Amino acid sequence: MSAKFGPAGNSDSFSRVHNSSLAAPGWIADFGLDCYEYQCGKGVHVGEDTAVKIGVNARAAGIVLSLHAPYFINLANPDRDALQKTIGYITAGCQVADWMGAGRVVIHSGALMKRSRREALETAKKSLLEVIAACDDQGFSHITLCPETMGKINQLGNLDEVLELCTLDGRLVPCIDFGHLYARSLGADDGAAAFCRMLDRVEEILGPDRASAFHSHFSHIQFTPGGGEKCHRTFADDDGYGPDWTPLAAEIARRGWSPTFICESAGTQAEDALTMKRTYQALL
Repeated sequence: MSAKFGPAGNSDSFSRVHNSSLAAPGWIADFGLDCYEYQCGKGVHVGEDTAVKIGVNARAAGIVLSLHAPYFINLANPDRDALQKTIGYITAGCQVADWMGAGRVVIHSGALMKRSRREALETAKKSLLEVIAACDDQGFSHITLCPETMGKINQLGNLDEVLELCTLDGRLVPCIDFGHLYARSLGADDGAAAFCRMLDRVEEILGPDRASAFHSHFSHIQFTPGGGEKCHRTFADDDGYGPDWTPLAAEIARRGWSPTFICESAGTQAEDALTMKRTYQALL
């Protein structure tokens, strides 16, 4: 087993020649990549027929699928009506994932809403248990939910918070966004020592099996000193944006782990995913 690499949604280079995501799996495979994260960040607006066809095309091309649920999920909101909306967003995403044959659905953790981090996390834990029950009730127990580390300092979702969420159920797998962690730490979470520390922590909390197969987002990120994440950049941007991929690739290769890396570069996500894959393979 080895790590998998692919884009989040469609690169600009894909969109210039194709007008439908139905062509994405074949294009991604021809590009030399292994996986594809279908984007429902702005809402779940894909029908069964299209989703099934994407799944058929992905299986034919050998592309592993995941799906990003809507961005406006907030597990930390204590309001019951808001929780019902969150459950609806996630189960709708799971339905599309099921049609596609996608095995993982990435979900946001939420916002602090002027509460302490512990208060927000306790709310999120209770909410996530209700989300899992709803997914199971609707027949989606086979789909892995992946709570994501978040990039803004006032959001719930640092690494320890996401790992604590994942202890609620053995089926949960963290989506570790190294760009987000870099941004919310104002650049501190970067380099060999930081990556080793973070990966050790994942294994300590979740055990070797889940740790070695974690889900991940990666891109260079621009941040602001007061808030954390500002925007995603590309590998071609030469203004010193991090985090640095090479030491992380080296650590994954050294451990023999097989995570899924979804590149979220701004418009060059397939190209940068291929750079990531080639760097990683050279280090094996």
